[in-house]
Amino acid sequence: MATEKYDKSEPVNLGAGFEITIKDLIMLIVELIGFQGEIRWDITKPNGQPRRCLDVSKAEKEFGFRAKTKFREGLMKTIQWYKKNQVKS
Repeated sequence: MATEKYDKSEPVNLGAGFEITIKDLIMLIVELIGFQGEIRWDITKPNGQPRRCLDVSKAEKEFGFRAKTKFREGLMKTIQWYKKNQVKS
């Protein structure tokens, strides 16, 4: 939709439009992939941005995009795609 209807140079965020902490995102990924290892946070590094929330209003305004897929479902589909398409070395 964006490639057909948007012809400007400014970026547009596509997403669900809600806030999630980085920790909660990682814990969701851990759950979805069945990771059994330990998560270790490098506390010697700067905190950076503890959470993310993209403003998706521009996508709706410019070309009518509104996410239809629930975040968890989309993340699971992305993980499945990655597993299927990852390059084996």
